[in-house]
Amino acid sequence: MKQFRPYRFPPLAQFTPPPSLRNGAHGGVQVDSAQWQASLSEGFEQGQREGYEAGLQRGQDDGFEAGRSAGTEQGREEGRQEVLAGFEHAARPVDAMLKSLKKLRADYRAAQRKEVVDLVAKVARQVIRAELALQPVQIMALVDETLASMPPTREEIDVFLNPEEMRRINELDPKRAKRWNLIADARLEVGECRIKAGDSEVDAGCHQRLAAVMEQVDNQLQAADTGDEAESEE
Repeated sequence: MKQFRPYRFPPLAQFTPPPSLRNGAHGGVQVDSAQWQASLSEGFEQGQREGYEAGLQRGQDDGFEAGRSAGTEQGREEGRQEVLAGFEHAARPVDAMLKSLKKLRADYRAAQRKEVVDLVAKVARQVIRAELALQPVQIMALVDETLASMPPTREEIDVFLNPEEMRRINELDPKRAKRWNLIADARLEVGECRIKAGDSEVDAGCHQRLAAVMEQVDNQLQAADTGDEAESEE
């Protein structure tokens, strides 16, 4: 808003009438002193009134313009906030629906991935079971591999096997079976094997190895799903 400097009229005591009026004469006409003062006061009041009205009008115009600009800006901001609030309110059900669809798709892919992993594991178990049925001594290769990864020991090595599997190993490869102390354990399934060397005992069977492989397969499938989801969101 513009700043205005108030105008102060000079005091009447400082007013010096023209020489023609000093003696109460004007153009040969005698002017009464009271009339002169009245005219002077009327002129002063008129000037003050006109100055006041002009200042008031200008102040009103400037104030109106400033108020209009401020009101327009405020109204625009309030309108924008109302539109945003309305949009968020309207988009809330859509967001919830998209979130539900995303969760549904993630659940579907997880179930699909689990089916694939279970199927692969089932096929792998059947292949391992068939292979061990034909060549049960192959589990001895797992024993060799496991012992190679263990610290060397002078203690006696005990190898726990399924009773039927141990019987067939003794029949098919008795020389190799005598390298360790084979112990039948009915709790072990075919293909399972535990090795005890001193205070150390490890699982050298097929199931834990297959479980580790299936975990890697599941992680790779999950990583592929995550990549597909990221591409679909872009």
